[in-house]
Amino acid sequence: MNLEKFSIGTGDRFAHQGKAQLAAIIKAKQQGCNIVPVWNKSNREHSIIGTKPADLKKEADAAVKALGWKDSYYIDADHINLSNVDGFIDSSNFFTLDVADYIGLKCDEKDLKAFIAANKKFIGTIEIPGIGGKLNITQNDLEKIGGKFLLAVKKAGETYHHIIEKKGSNNFVTEVSVDESNLPQSPTEMLFILSAIAAQKIPAQTIAPKFTGRFNKGVDYVGDVKQFEKEFNEDIAVINFAIKEFGLPANLKLSVHSGSDKFSIYTPIKKALKTSGAGLHLKTAGTTWLEEIIGLALAGGEGLDIAKDVYRQAIEHFDELCGPYATVIDIDKAKLPSPDEVDKWDSVKYANTLRHDQKCRDYNLNFRQLIHVGYKIAAKMGSRYINALEKYEDTIAKTVTENIYDRHIKRIFLD
Repeated sequence: MNLEKFSIGTGDRFAHQGKAQLAAIIKAKQQGCNIVPVWNKSNREHSIIGTKPADLKKEADAAVKALGWKDSYYIDADHINLSNVDGFIDSSNFFTLDVADYIGLKCDEKDLKAFIAANKKFIGTIEIPGIGGKLNITQNDLEKIGGKFLLAVKKAGETYHHIIEKKGSNNFVTEVSVDESNLPQSPTEMLFILSAIAAQKIPAQTIAPKFTGRFNKGVDYVGDVKQFEKEFNEDIAVINFAIKEFGLPANLKLSVHSGSDKFSIYTPIKKALKTSGAGLHLKTAGTTWLEEIIGLALAGGEGLDIAKDVYRQAIEHFDELCGPYATVIDIDKAKLPSPDEVDKWDSVKYANTLRHDQKCRDYNLNFRQLIHVGYKIAAKMGSRYINALEKYEDTIAKTVTENIYDRHIKRIFLD
């Protein structure tokens, strides 16, 4: 199964916006831009919402049928490992292998020696087209990189081969995620991570590296845009080199995790894709949930009441909600409005505060991040929340489609 050049992760917490998400991709196709949808949802999200992987597939299948989509589409078992992959086998055709828990842990000495032996030919100076200057590789570099990443890649290999045993080969796409490392990977590290992936016989079609800067959930990139651009272009160059050197899939491409709303880096990404001809997988996941809340607020009545209720309870359960996302949110509590103040807002004020429009005076990135991690509150509302999604479907669908098309697809993939 070969993933197309451009793909976009359309995660949907509550499995109600499949058609609205696909409508944005169809709109792009009508403009001559071919992107395929990848519905993604993690084990943690399924656990919190109370859904199962089969529910995500059902949503995607229904959207495809309703809108007459004839091209490929994918169901991503997002951030899975050997402990939870079995629940995703039947419903998924895309597996994001998350190795974060093993990065930096000691690997087997025999594995390290084999890794060094396999890559010893690179010791010295090598040139990679697209990277300014030469890479100077030492034995110490190989030892350090192997010591940091080898166990993680081996665990990814175990998960991948387990999937093959259960599902067979050639009927799914594999992504390897190393984006939850503490520090961004250097070109040298990326090169030998890819070498290790190839040695594990993982036919990775996308890889999600760690980049400089903060990729906070649902808000803009925080960091040095020029440095990001340099790293992004270097990673493309390393991938192109590694494809030929290690026999990795020819369509291997970068995946940008927490890529939603990183408007500051969309321009350099777009430029790099044009210059290099590279592909891209962009994960936007959680912003659909935010657009649901915006749509509910704009609908008024019970919809606005629910939006306000989510915020009040999110404030009350702040630590519980933010704890699991501590590394990918940055909320200044002093800049959060009080629930009593929010209760006085009308639909427009609420929507303007939450919608990611940096030109709008009402926009509050702290408010947005808190709502982003507050989907657990809506999940606990049960039928009250789901009924509202169905009652106000038209209003919500409009916000979901506009968000994916106008703020993401147009900015990266369209001229």
